[in-house]
Amino acid sequence: MLKLKRMKTRCHATLEGEMTIYNAMALKEALLPLLDEPRELAIKLTGVTEIDSAGVQLLMMMKRERAARDLPMTLSDHSREVLDAFELMDLVGFFNDPIVLSGEKGERHGN
Repeated sequence: MLKLKRMKTRCHATLEGEMTIYNAMALKEALLPLLDEPRELAIKLTGVTEIDSAGVQLLMMMKRERAARDLPMTLSDHSREVLDAFELMDLVGFFNDPIVLSGEKGERHGN
């Protein structure tokens, strides 16, 4: 599930639930309009309960395509499931976002 909150200079998106092959197409359809969102896009991942390679690929596509459009995007509040997937796939550096685990203030990984 995707929730949006548009502010003056930033668009806050919250992803919740599963980011898996089973709902990848619906998530892609929800995320695609955000590729051209002119404001900074901040995606909060606290509510992601499960993620597989299809979900990771969606986040990679968003990061790559927004960068190609010279539009900023950050990921924040990574759930443990997201962080585990990024570490397993050695992608923390690809996303290059500071990682602060939700509920574990002060614990930082990455840049």
